[in-house]
Amino acid sequence: MKKGDHLFLVDGSGFIFRAFHALPPLTRKSDGLPVGAVSGFCNMLWKLITNARDTSVGVTPTHLAVIFDYSSQTFRKELFPEYKANRSAPPEELVPQFGLIRQATVAFNLPCIETEGFEADDIIATYARQATEAGGDVTIISSDKDLMQLVTPCVHMYDSMKDKQIGIPEVIEKWGVPPEKMIDLQALTGDSIDNIPGVPGIGPKTAAQLLDEYGDLDTLLARAGEIKQAKRRENIIANADKARLSRTLVSLRTDVPLDMPLDGLVLEPQDGPKLIAFLKAMEFTTLTRRVAEVTGADASAVDPVEVTVEWGADAHGPDVGEGAAALPEPAKAGAVSAISAPAVSPDALTPASLAAARAATFKGAKIDTEAYETVRDSAALDRWIALARETGVVAFDTETTSLDPMQAELVGFSLAVADNTVDAAGTAVRACYVPLSHKSGRGDLLGGGLVEDQIPEREALARLKPLLEDTSVLKVAQNLKYDYLLMKRLGIEIAGFDDTMLLSYVLEAGTGSHGMDALSERWLGHTPIAYKEVAGSGKGAVTFDMVEIARATAYAAEDADVTLRLWHVLKPRLIAEGLATVYERLERPLVPVLARMEERGISVDRQILSRLSGELAQKAAAFEAEIYELAGETFNVGSPKQLGDILFGKMSLPGGSKTKTGQWSTSAQVLEDLAAAGHDLPRKIVDWRQLTKLKSTYTDALPGFIHPETKRVHTSYSLAATTTGRLSSSEPNLQNIPVRTAEGRKIRTAFIASPGHKLVSADYSQIELRVLAHVAEIPQLCRAFDEGIDIHAMTASEMFGVPVEGMPAEVRRRAKAINFGIIYGISAFGLANQLGIERSEAGEYIKRYFERFPGIRDYMDKTKAEAREKGYVETIFGRRAYYPEIRSSNPQVRAFNERAAINAPIQGSAADIIRRAMIRMEGALSHAGLGEKAKMLLQVHDELIFEVEDEAVEATLGVVTQTMENATRPSLEMKVPLKVDARAAHNWDEAH
Repeated sequence: MKKGDHLFLVDGSGFIFRAFHALPPLTRKSDGLPVGAVSGFCNMLWKLITNARDTSVGVTPTHLAVIFDYSSQTFRKELFPEYKANRSAPPEELVPQFGLIRQATVAFNLPCIETEGFEADDIIATYARQATEAGGDVTIISSDKDLMQLVTPCVHMYDSMKDKQIGIPEVIEKWGVPPEKMIDLQALTGDSIDNIPGVPGIGPKTAAQLLDEYGDLDTLLARAGEIKQAKRRENIIANADKARLSRTLVSLRTDVPLDMPLDGLVLEPQDGPKLIAFLKAMEFTTLTRRVAEVTGADASAVDPVEVTVEWGADAHGPDVGEGAAALPEPAKAGAVSAISAPAVSPDALTPASLAAARAATFKGAKIDTEAYETVRDSAALDRWIALARETGVVAFDTETTSLDPMQAELVGFSLAVADNTVDAAGTAVRACYVPLSHKSGRGDLLGGGLVEDQIPEREALARLKPLLEDTSVLKVAQNLKYDYLLMKRLGIEIAGFDDTMLLSYVLEAGTGSHGMDALSERWLGHTPIAYKEVAGSGKGAVTFDMVEIARATAYAAEDADVTLRLWHVLKPRLIAEGLATVYERLERPLVPVLARMEERGISVDRQILSRLSGELAQKAAAFEAEIYELAGETFNVGSPKQLGDILFGKMSLPGGSKTKTGQWSTSAQVLEDLAAAGHDLPRKIVDWRQLTKLKSTYTDALPGFIHPETKRVHTSYSLAATTTGRLSSSEPNLQNIPVRTAEGRKIRTAFIASPGHKLVSADYSQIELRVLAHVAEIPQLCRAFDEGIDIHAMTASEMFGVPVEGMPAEVRRRAKAINFGIIYGISAFGLANQLGIERSEAGEYIKRYFERFPGIRDYMDKTKAEAREKGYVETIFGRRAYYPEIRSSNPQVRAFNERAAINAPIQGSAADIIRRAMIRMEGALSHAGLGEKAKMLLQVHDELIFEVEDEAVEATLGVVTQTMENATRPSLEMKVPLKVDARAAHNWDEAH
């Protein structure tokens, strides 16, 4: 090996368990042999070999080896017999696949490396040392924390599930220490999976703080008496020997005797017939076809090879959990699904057939709401919790008194688990409801006393808390953010979870509702019980605590039942369709981030709002007086009928059209068009509507949203409400406060920092234009952004031949309108209205724009063509936005979808970027020592709002700016730099 070579070291044990747990059970058609792990392993390995350059690694390996554990008997066992002593036996259906996977590795023409007495990690460490000493680079295909001690500038890790490269910054971000301190950190924290003792009571965060303060483990142990916290000091002193032993156990050996030298790991071309012979033996039809296409081999001329299948004790392989420990927490938890499924062909890995097979399994199962159990005592609850732990996957749902999680009271919760059997009716799901605070409905005006035979809330939550906070059990929910925030208020932080709403959103954004009822009908053919059927509607509606328990059980347990079935249908599709990375990077991690933001809320000054309401009322009254004078009579300005009669009846203004009800249309667009044509009355009406809307929506309404206890406003964010990935805000909507009007900016002055704090606003500068420059590869735009040139002035100069220096403001304004308008597919008519010019002149501007920037037209044409072909477009991170009506025969519908499809990759990529920034932000602030001093409160389109202690403002500005500007790295390097404008002030308007 020489300088410039690149060695890939595949953690074979990790690949085995990831492959086994990521996919539904698969069996070979001919004899029922379990081959799910083999199939997943082969597909992952093939993708790695053929597609490495297009991943975040960005290179094709020159050398590659797959490293396995020989057995669980290693030098560590001799040193510490209890090492990994609590590992269970591997699942029975996985045992015969260990040997098959080794045969698969050989069929791929790859070295299959294992050494008796040593673990795969030690072999990886040894090869990594040898390769870097020879001048090469190394990528370890794993995300296992045990291997992070090996990371250097020349050694990276790669998480193939998330398409994420792990280097020194990522290790620091995750664990709070650089790679060279990972051994000491693990020595302190121990590892329950490997039965490494560590120091009791020392978690990763505390360990990182101690190592930052004392430098290394030896110094810490020598100076342990200086530690101020008494319990921590006593624990470290008492367990110093355990820490030293743990350090030895986690330290990887770099001197393993290897039979295969580095030069023997050269990546050879695939032997098509050899690989196809193995794949045919496994009956992997789809992968066989792909290999034949790439290698040029004639698959029909190749006979299946004979394979050796080892069952029982002779089938040596890693002990259970080896490699599973490397899974991200929710994925690892989801690995334990004990569902059996009908035998399906490995060809079911194609998206459509995999989804169909999974959907058929659960769609055929009868949902019997009378079979649900009402859990009324702690013993029964303990039995359900034990069942959840046994199966490893549990659906969880709460029933409350309010849709507002900040004020809702918990009434009860439901659980659902899947049975291990499949009968003629399909896969069975068992579900229960645990009532906690249902009332009798009799008695005093407060609604009567509690129904008997309910577990006290405190007792039930004490039993539930360990389950919900256990990352080894996957919690599945629909719209989890609500349940997460509610439980957080009750002292429980749910860990290890999936959200079926978000799974559906990633798979099918733009194709319909992602609500549970709609998903149930679409995927399970089942219509769930409606809420109004149990709680009533209108004046007869009651809160859920007044619902009779038997009826509540049918409704609540069904929700958990349906949610679990949906998870089993949707999760395999996510993996099969290559969208797991989008879900893992952009959706699931954002749930707790948003929940914490919603819980924090933001302070609002009632006096400012009251004063603004008065000012807006006066201005609206003045507009009304002008309107009456122009109309020649008084009328109800807020009545569309009366206004229409004035404009198109009495005044006979042009462009009038009637709605289906026979009234004149007075929509905002109609009035804007009339105002643009020079008619004064419509312009006054538009202005009056804007003022009255601001008054009713914000200055009058916001005080009603102030929480009675926190005295702050807590908005609610929706993750799955838009096609493009943008978040939406409601109750109240804080994203639509206008910033281009003086009145809108005044409303922002009412959002204030707490005493001793400042509000920090961090806003991406022209992010959508930067994304456009990146995806469309426009040289002029890229150059302007690189050099920090005023992009609108540059555009004006390119289009109109006007020098940038001394450019008239009006010329720049026109270029700005065109720049942003082009992104949204603006028409000549729309641009003419916006700039107040003739339509022909606007059309000429747009024509000239495309002439000066031909790459933008190419991008638009290419995007429309791809959308018509696939039915969807993608952001730079692979998020899909579906536009099924882009092939519509209706020209208007088709044109709308084309404009939306052109904009979606731009707007969606911008949304993805700020999502990534939000997901990373809390970790970045915490690593900088600002975790308790700077809190993220709001997200408004391209802007993040923080509340920061006065003395921490300057440090926070730097961390926030750096995190946002580096949001795409390291997986994606933008062709233009991202720029963030951040400032601090007492109120939101001054900070913006």
